[in-house]
Amino acid sequence: MSLPLALPRLSAVASDYDILLCDVWGVIHNGRESWPAACDALIRFNRDHGHVVLISNSPRPAADVVAQLDSLGVPRESWRAFVTSGDATRAELTTRAPGPAWVIGPDRDRTLYEGLDLEFADGAEDAAFITVTGLYDDETETPEDYRAQLLPAAARDLEMICANPDHIVQRGDRIIYCGGAIADLYAALGGRVTMAGKPFDPIYDLSLREAERLLGRPVDRARALCIGDGVITDVLGAEKQQLDCLFIAQGIHGDAARGPDGHIDPAGAASLLEAESTHARYAALDLAW
Repeated sequence: MSLPLALPRLSAVASDYDILLCDVWGVIHNGRESWPAACDALIRFNRDHGHVVLISNSPRPAADVVAQLDSLGVPRESWRAFVTSGDATRAELTTRAPGPAWVIGPDRDRTLYEGLDLEFADGAEDAAFITVTGLYDDETETPEDYRAQLLPAAARDLEMICANPDHIVQRGDRIIYCGGAIADLYAALGGRVTMAGKPFDPIYDLSLREAERLLGRPVDRARALCIGDGVITDVLGAEKQQLDCLFIAQGIHGDAARGPDGHIDPAGAASLLEAESTHARYAALDLAW
């Protein structure tokens, strides 16, 4: 088992990188409040070392999520560009218009479909494909609440486009399900699933193009660092892209990587990563300068 290097402070390696591809939910906020130390670390990197590109599995376009970051107190100077799974997913949806699409997800995510000339169906029986951003009510529902509705869709071999590959996130002090959990259930039922967010290539293609725009030159991948708390999204995505990764091993992982001294335990972090057959160069409990 390869152990990640303990990295309690980003400043220790900041000079090694020109670009940070930084996850959002679970790294700089928890859905209820932002974390000042993490935001400060990104501000300092932007000021003294390079450029921060936020890379999120939010199913909404980046322009629509900026207001949420503002409301949570995430400073604009902590990032220079912002790419979401919603941005990458819109390209997939465009190729499947007009549908009709059976939409699963809350009303707040409807901006994903604006301007795409899609038609909409009420359920599997009338749809050409399914598009999922999350649960209708992630405060009360679980993926199992969708099993009965998804069975006929899988029987019809409808493709599911999932705009948020995350399975769970931490909202305040609660863990809630995301679109990826529904996609997992659908795949288990024999359904076909397509995703463009992390860990898949389309969102990284968009993010690296933004990084190239900021740098004014091609990105040296050896000088790009991914930061994230999702093992099967952030860490696996970085590995597939052959990019260094700082694994934030707290939040949704509880205290599994916290040592008895209160600091990161590399062996505990490695166990979390090994469970999904991936690895990260660095690990920390949270992001700080």
